[in-house]
Amino acid sequence: MGTEQEPVTASVPRPRSRPRGHTDDSGLLRRAGALSATLTGRPVSLYAAAVLRIGYGLLYLVFLLREFPHRDEIWGPGAAWTPALAKQLLDQTEWASILTLSDSRAYFEVCYALAVVTSALFMLGWRTRAMSLLFAVVVSSFHARSIFMTDGGDNLILLMTVYLVLTACGRRWSLDARRARLRASRDGAPKQPAGSRGTGRTGQLGDARATLVTVLHNCGMFVIAAQICILYGSAGLYKVQGAVWGNGTALHYVLNLDLFRPWPALSLMADGHVMLIAIVGYLTVLLQVAFPFVLFGRLKYPVLTMLLGMHIGIAVLMGLPLFSGAMIIADAAFLPDRFYRSLGRLWRRTARLTETVEPGSSGEGTAIVPAQPGPAVVQRTG
Repeated sequence: MGTEQEPVTASVPRPRSRPRGHTDDSGLLRRAGALSATLTGRPVSLYAAAVLRIGYGLLYLVFLLREFPHRDEIWGPGAAWTPALAKQLLDQTEWASILTLSDSRAYFEVCYALAVVTSALFMLGWRTRAMSLLFAVVVSSFHARSIFMTDGGDNLILLMTVYLVLTACGRRWSLDARRARLRASRDGAPKQPAGSRGTGRTGQLGDARATLVTVLHNCGMFVIAAQICILYGSAGLYKVQGAVWGNGTALHYVLNLDLFRPWPALSLMADGHVMLIAIVGYLTVLLQVAFPFVLFGRLKYPVLTMLLGMHIGIAVLMGLPLFSGAMIIADAAFLPDRFYRSLGRLWRRTARLTETVEPGSSGEGTAIVPAQPGPAVVQRTG
């Protein structure tokens, strides 16, 4: 007689409950991987970096040409802040300036011509890597030579020129990009897929170089965005502490300062609208405080538009075009690449329409009146 055995049931392990406060390691790894892919995968905001390069290069070029008649009184050997005083201050602040290497007037004129040429070449994007470094040296040298002649606009331009050295700001809308495009079309070589730069040690070095350039560019653009957010946020919080901004009378006092009234009649006319001035003052504080919190949604477009109007008003009413221009160019860093690509397509479409139809031109293909249909031809069959 056989013995009966009890059925054996497989024990299924129960999932252990995760203690409260435990961190999901896999989630952190996924976030770290996504962040690494964002930093090393591809350079972001290439068009925005190109706009910053063109904007600050053009702005500083216009600034140097505007101050050309007064260059000796501001930065040269005949300045009230003499080269000896500048050297003493630079020794204390540990700054450096190429303008203090010699007191010769000929040397200063050569440096000024070099600054003008560098600004123009940086704006055009010719040998951008070298020009960006040279442009940063020029701006910092002129800034340090007469530090007491600068304002907030000069400080912002100086910071942006240093940050732009890290970026690949010459890959779009530049002579370097045009030269690379012409070389590729001339060689006729098929474009390699992203991340493929050959095999062997040469390919590894190419991959390492591309990764380093991408990381530096993305970090540089992030630092630029963070700098602008800090600037707006701190300015708004500083205004909140003041009583004149709280009661809406700050702009009234600004419009009545003789030092910042290039057109007194225009300032008095604007100061006559009391309610409008109060609303603009409150709106200014609100926009500056809220700016860092609206960058990741569609609300940033109306905010950037209102900030553009605010900076234009500062340039016109307060006579600070350099500061306003520097801020307007900095705000362009927050517009996505698709916005600039759409502008490029619109420009090309407009250029094609202009070439096709030219007012007052005579010739085939430019007629305004469409061709009229001719008589119908009846074909008989049979």
